[in-house]
Amino acid sequence: VQLVESGGGVVRPGGSLRLSCVASGFDFKSATISWVRRAPGKGPERVSRLSPSGGATYSTDSVKGRFAISRDDAKSTVYLQMNSLKPEDTAVYYCTAGHYWGQGTQVTVTS
Repeated sequence: VQLVESGGGVVRPGGSLRLSCVASGFDFKSATISWVRRAPGKGPERVSRLSPSGGATYSTDSVKGRFAISRDDAKSTVYLQMNSLKPEDTAVYYCTAGHYWGQGTQVTVTS
């Protein structure tokens, strides 16, 4: 199983980023995929989850209306579109499937 995230970077408040997670080694189309973030000095926080049927949930009120999760089964890829970014969104963002985690991608929001 492999989950490879990309798309992180440094952005100013109000900016946007799109994270990607390319999956391999398991039945992607049948899997629920989540994005989890870990901010400096804090524990992991699940941001969003997407079921195989496409049903999305956003676990954190602070991202509702700003973040959108989607998937492309043909590419075995899950995306997290992040708009109106805030400094408190700064974290390492991980793609997860069950107990499998990717290596993470750093998102830094700073002026």
